[in-house]
Amino acid sequence: MRDQCARCAKQLQDAITERLVDLDGTRFQEDVWQRPGGGGGRTRVLADGGLFERAGVNFSEVHGEFNEELASSLPGEGREFFATGMSLVLHPANPRVPTVHANFRYIERSGAWWFGGGADLTPYCLYEEDVRHFHEVWRQACDRHDSEYYPRFKKWCDEYFYLPHRKETRGVGGIFFDHLTGDRDAIFAFWRDVGAAFLDSYIPIVERRQDEAPSEEERRFQLLRRGRYVEFNLMYDRGTVFGLRTDGRIESILMSLPPLVRWEYDVRWPAGSPQAELLDVLQHPRDWLGIESEA
Repeated sequence: MRDQCARCAKQLQDAITERLVDLDGTRFQEDVWQRPGGGGGRTRVLADGGLFERAGVNFSEVHGEFNEELASSLPGEGREFFATGMSLVLHPANPRVPTVHANFRYIERSGAWWFGGGADLTPYCLYEEDVRHFHEVWRQACDRHDSEYYPRFKKWCDEYFYLPHRKETRGVGGIFFDHLTGDRDAIFAFWRDVGAAFLDSYIPIVERRQDEAPSEEERRFQLLRRGRYVEFNLMYDRGTVFGLRTDGRIESILMSLPPLVRWEYDVRWPAGSPQAELLDVLQHPRDWLGIESEA
């Protein structure tokens, strides 16, 4: 299973970066690195491209020992671990195109194993058709394995990508799951399939919006919302915490942060403005596909 998951994650990195190069017209810088203590990875970063201000797509396969603090917070026994996965964050320059994050990981520890992952969308201009498309792709991918997965993982996503100090979600959600265990072959098949669904969930949105001309106010709003992205990643994100506590490569861990961000004091947006409408959605997550009404 270790080899299957590592191979799957590496192939997913290849497929995604190849498609992004086609879209952006700029090649990724690749760094192959070794982790002190065991394992390593392959980081690919694109900067100042034709479409993406920064795009990072990481593969890692690491092993070694947890420190005592991290070991006490995770399932299983002992301190030895193995972890592999693919993670990405794409920050387009055009605020009409949303930021997206995805992560698919497999972890083993003596007496325990689990899968985790998901993807979430962070728009700066609210296009409901784009959000419904994103969620529908994940719903279909989940339903091929278990009809209860999407509503469960959609709710989990809304709860996980939440900034309690701001009382708002980071974006408009998607799916999120962690510590998923049971029939390992069946869960691996699900994990592999949702990873493969990423391009279908995001690329049609990019193609629809990439040539639209944004306003200066939309760009300002994008940079302010990126500040929330930084706050979440540095304060709450499990992947960031895991990487930092297992002596991961710092450049690969922090490649998820946007290159340009701004914070302003006590910003308020006029009632009825597109920005105020999006903020209302972030404070009151929606059931984009009518799942709750079907229950």
